[in-house]
Amino acid sequence: MAVEMLPLHTKRAMLEGIDNYSIIIGAYTDKDGGVCPMLAAHRCGGRTSFATFAKAWDRYTGAKNRSRPATEREIVTLTAMLEASLATDEGWDLGKVVEEHKAVRARIERELERELPNTGETDRTKELQARHGWSWMRPVRRYDDFQAALTWLEEAEQEIAERHRSGEREPERV
Repeated sequence: MAVEMLPLHTKRAMLEGIDNYSIIIGAYTDKDGGVCPMLAAHRCGGRTSFATFAKAWDRYTGAKNRSRPATEREIVTLTAMLEASLATDEGWDLGKVVEEHKAVRARIERELERELPNTGETDRTKELQARHGWSWMRPVRRYDDFQAALTWLEEAEQEIAERHRSGEREPERV
């Protein structure tokens, strides 16, 4: 709601500020040159005093007594909220935007299909999706999540191997 209440020029300036400055949480500025989103907007021409946004930002991010850099997720979320709000404010035709997005995706998929040779392997997702545990690992969106999942799998594999060596039976699966 705090993002929606920002003036249009401040939203645009905040997006520019997010690109140009190191965004922090829990303070106006820090000793390393980081700034809060409102100061970033102010420095990019969005001169608005809007304490409600600053309080909402700190509450959303769980700011404590000390400042810290905003995480990538927090910045992506704020950017998405600002862009969605701008789309509404500027009267974008959401249907048209969705159609353009679908067209771009279809073009990219066609290009990828041309570049990759057909290996003869088939996608068995529909056939196997009802079977519990049919895939060895679920998809992830971030590389650090992928690394964490691999680490977990390797640890589980070592645990199973140790049980096997000691003659211990594996627990029954439910």
